Amino acid sequence: MDSPRLKNLSSLLLLHVLVNNLLLSQAVQEKLFREYIGAEEKNVRFSDVPINSSVVFHFLLSFAIDYTDKSPPTPTNGDFRVYWDSDNLSPAQVSAIKAKNSNVKVAMSLAGDTIGHQHVYFNPTSVSSWVANAIRSIMRIVNEYNLDGIDIDYEHFSSDPDTFAECIGRLMFHLKENQVVSFTSIAPYEDDSVQPYYLALWKKYGHLIDYVNFQFYAYAKGTTVSQFLKYFDTQSSNYHGGKVLVSFGTDGSGGLSQRTGSSRPVAFCVNRGNFMGSSFGLQMTPRRLISSMKDSLNTS
Repeated sequence: MDSPRLKNLSSLLLLHVLVNNLLLSQAVQEKLFREYIGAEEKNVRFSDVPINSSVVFHFLLSFAIDYTDKSPPTPTNGDFRVYWDSDNLSPAQVSAIKAKNSNVKVAMSLAGDTIGHQHVYFNPTSVSSWVANAIRSIMRIVNEYNLDGIDIDYEHFSSDPDTFAECIGRLMFHLKENQVVSFTSIAPYEDDSVQPYYLALWKKYGHLIDYVNFQFYAYAKGTTVSQFLKYFDTQSSNYHGGKVLVSFGTDGSGGLSQRTGSSRPVAFCVNRGNFMGSSFGLQMTPRRLISSMKDSLNTS
């Protein structure tokens, strides 16, 4: 499931810093760190990631995919199965990390970019059959792993935006209405083949979506601070009223360009009053970067 946008600790660490919801009646800001884990390389464990007790911390198990495990994989119309590193990220390990850290929640991310060497497509047979299969299979995984939420990360589509919105929206409604999960999120990025699907979902079911994990690292390599702020404003407008999260990568493949030790990009956004963040530089290993975030949060 390798991809330029693949999220995993060892090659592309993503920092999602929670943006203010900017509701006039809400003055309290929440600090949130989200880590996609288990997607590409094996032997990455929860214990490899330092956890700051002063922030809300989400692990997103990557990925559960509605494809068979045969060669070649084929779509299963919403029948999801686990494709993350379940040897090192097992139900017992999920329960252990949550028991040890009261601020930790664990969710699963659905779909992702690829399975094996082919793209994962949203490919429902019908709305009703896909939703029924998705509810059944996701509830099974949530119960087995003691999960708290789901993240939607489809990046390729064999349906129209309205069908996608209806399938995902009905799934989210059922899971929340029946208290199967406590939060949901989506992970769109700026592309004409992707955004229309998530915007259609947001337009009809945005009230069910807690976080927008926008993939800002999918913008062109060398993005400047001013460009980044423009992109952020654009996506905040697209997902108006939502909690839009900003993301950075450490492999230099795309998105905001950062200099070693520079806090300038984050400082710019903080001064705009839009989100709470921490400073970090590009030339860091993932673990050093996380440690830097911990230190800066402790002094903020």
